[in-house]
Amino acid sequence: MQDHFSPSGLIGDGFAAAGWDVSEMVVVPAERFQRPDVTVTFPAVSAYDAVVFFGAAWSVYDTAAIPWISDEIGYARSLISVGVPTMGICFGGQMLAAAVGGSVSRAPIPEIGWLSVASDEPALIDSGPWLSWHFDRFLLPAGVPAVARTALANQAFVYGRCLGLQFHPEVTDRVLESWLAATGSERVTETEEGISALALIEQSRTLADGAAARAHGLVRRFVLDVARRPAAPPLVAGNAGSRGSRR
Repeated sequence: MQDHFSPSGLIGDGFAAAGWDVSEMVVVPAERFQRPDVTVTFPAVSAYDAVVFFGAAWSVYDTAAIPWISDEIGYARSLISVGVPTMGICFGGQMLAAAVGGSVSRAPIPEIGWLSVASDEPALIDSGPWLSWHFDRFLLPAGVPAVARTALANQAFVYGRCLGLQFHPEVTDRVLESWLAATGSERVTETEEGISALALIEQSRTLADGAAARAHGLVRRFVLDVARRPAAPPLVAGNAGSRGSRR
C-alpha cells in the first residue's frame, strides 16, 4: 500500500480466499500523508511469493514530493527480473509501466467512475465495469502491448509475470467513501467532469456484489495464468514520465 487511503480491499480478500497469507506494508504512514517524502526500505525481493502495488494520492513523476518512487521502481524492476509475480493498480500500474521502460504523464481528461474496457485478453481482463479514478495515464514501450484500454487510456498490460492495471478492482464502497472524504466531495462534483459523489457511491453499492466477484476472478486468473507465464526478458531502464495520478 502506498498510503493509508489505499488498502488492499477486494484484491487482498481475493488472495485470502484463494488460500494465500496476506500482509500489508504502508509506504507513507497516515501521519506523513501531507509530507510524503519519507525514507522507505522495501522488502527483499525473495521475501514474498507475489507482490501487489496499490494506488496513491500522488503522481509517479512527482519525484520531488515522493523521492522514494525511484527506489520503488527499482524494487519493482528487480521483482519482475527474477520472476516474482507482480501486480500494480492505478498508481501501482503506472509505476510498473515506468519499471518496464514506459512513462507516465497527465491524462487530457480524468477518468472517474464505473467504466467498461476493451480487452484483447477477455479470459484475463474482462470488460467490467471497473471503477476508475485517475488523473494520469501510462504509455508503454515498444514490445509491451496494452491488453485492455478505454478511449482515453491504456488499462492493462502484461510483461512476463507482471500485470499492470489502470483501473481499481480492489475498491469497495467504503474505500470510495474514504477517498471522497479525503479529496472533498465538492471537488469531485464541481471539478471532475461534473461527477456526483453521491451518485458514484450509490452506483458502487449497487455494483458491489459484481465488483467483488470480478476482483476475486481477476486474482484467480493472475495466480493461475500470469504467475505461471515465462519470466520476462531483461528490462530496459524506465523513467517516471513528464508531468501527477492520483490514486
